[in-house]
Amino acid sequence: MNKLTKIGASALCGSLAAMSAANAGELTVTGGVDMSYTSFPKESTGNPLGIGSNITFSGSGEMDNGWTVALSIANSNQDVYSNTNVTVTVPSLGAFRVSQGVSGSGIDRMDDMTPTVWEEAYGAGLGAGIDTVSGVSGGANIELTPSMLPSGMTARFAWSPDVGGSKAGDKGSSESSGSVKGSGYDLTIVADGDATPDGLTLYGGLSNVDVHQNNTTYNDDVTELTAGVKYAIGSFTLGYQWSKEENGRASTTTEYQNDGYGVTFAINDDLSVGYNNYKSEQTSTTNVETEASSIQIAYSAGGLSVRLADQTVDNASYSTATTAQRDATTLSVALAF
Repeated sequence: MNKLTKIGASALCGSLAAMSAANAGELTVTGGVDMSYTSFPKESTGNPLGIGSNITFSGSGEMDNGWTVALSIANSNQDVYSNTNVTVTVPSLGAFRVSQGVSGSGIDRMDDMTPTVWEEAYGAGLGAGIDTVSGVSGGANIELTPSMLPSGMTARFAWSPDVGGSKAGDKGSSESSGSVKGSGYDLTIVADGDATPDGLTLYGGLSNVDVHQNNTTYNDDVTELTAGVKYAIGSFTLGYQWSKEENGRASTTTEYQNDGYGVTFAINDDLSVGYNNYKSEQTSTTNVETEASSIQIAYSAGGLSVRLADQTVDNASYSTATTAQRDATTLSVALAF
């Protein structure tokens, strides 16, 4: 996104002043607006016009000892507070990020990494209710990205003292509200570039979250695993991903297994088309598989993006009811500033 405003921010690293003085930094504001029209042929659409906006404040600075600090404060669609995270990078050691819980943390950044020209198979306006891996991203967490790995290898370790806790303000604390989840950790790794043959990306992750067990409803911790592969050759990118969650329940719904794949083709630098499919099987007293598929086309020029998606969902939210069989077509126009 293009920069809107620049403000000198010499106080950006004020909280770290006891460690080392901070040089003058920069605070940048970026934003955008999304406008959409969604048609649901099998159900009442209501007003199909939608509009949303987002704003992100990004700051950066360097300390006298060579450490760098980066700040991000994000407001998601319709200006709703989303996340704040602060990253401190220590040369020869790595980056430490304190985050209030965001999809880009821990194993949740790998919830669906199959190639797409716009959104996931279930993400372009038609809700599928699919359970994907989330790990510690639900609560405030600390994530380490070490810098001493070989070129092309990226590993991250994230830990949260209370995965079920809500976001807390300064000098506050947040407890789980009705959640059985306690502390947890995620470990993820990505290999690409110099670590793999040209065009090949391999990735995977694992997560473990403590559960307050009572031997009746819950008798184990929440464990999640995922692994995937992407390969780019010419104008094509292909990818496949598998994931599994064991949610610690003693009965009823105990497990989810997911399979997803995507194929994209870049017609030119601005225009791309793609197909995505995602299946999620719920293990319960009655096993149900939810499936989402989507054909998408995307065009971009400068700060303008135009996207069109045709989606189908079978057994949404693991229901076999007639109302759980859904179709939708979504046209989206986005402007970035």
